Amino acid sequence: MTNNRTPLVAGNWKMNGSRSLVETFSHSLNAQSFEGLDVVVCPPDGYLSMFNNEHFSLGAQDVSHLDNGAHTGDMSTDMLKELGAKYVIVGHSERREDHNETNLLVAKKAAKAKQAGLIPIICVGESLSVREAGDVKSFVGEQIAALFAEMTSDTLNDAVIAYEPIWAIGTGKTATPEQAQEVHAFIRKTLTEHDEALAHRTRILYGGSVKPDNAKALFGQPDIDGGLIGGASLKTDDFMAICQAAI
Repeated sequence: MTNNRTPLVAGNWKMNGSRSLVETFSHSLNAQSFEGLDVVVCPPDGYLSMFNNEHFSLGAQDVSHLDNGAHTGDMSTDMLKELGAKYVIVGHSERREDHNETNLLVAKKAAKAKQAGLIPIICVGESLSVREAGDVKSFVGEQIAALFAEMTSDTLNDAVIAYEPIWAIGTGKTATPEQAQEVHAFIRKTLTEHDEALAHRTRILYGGSVKPDNAKALFGQPDIDGGLIGGASLKTDDFMAICQAAI
């Protein structure tokens, strides 16, 4: 089959941002043409409605698996959609670690997002200790398996998976293109075992210290369909350069 997956670059601002940064990004991204590329900016929820996003989409950094109620600090799918979100990150390693999110909870969040019409960017990936123990595939495989315990191939359709080696997030370390491709290929193979068509159309992003100087080599790998960008997504010039590398 020919790969007709549209590349995607998503910027995860994490707990960073300001009104002025929103204005700068809105202006810079709307001044560019991203034909053949989907661009997403994921700021803290409070900034979502401040964007003028003509040429790019918005995403949230997390979502509740519940609809409403006494759940202080959580945001529902309906709330995020009202604020302008089209995508939502679920299961980021920092959420898994800082908030003890399990594979099952991440799967429930992804399922709720899809049910509501949001596109989940589902994060998977291993720590340095898991990699050094040689357990990467079994660890990531369990994260993928949990999705199919809550979702079918049909409900996973259009969902995005982001592979983020935890040891390369915020450390300045980056998996080599070959290391990243190996895990991306494994993820696609795992999806194939459930549904070959789903595996072929699912976009798998790399998230681990992507920068302008390594983006082209990473995005050139056959199973890497773009990036989930952390620190570099806060610098307009860097983020724009990474986007251009994906086209």
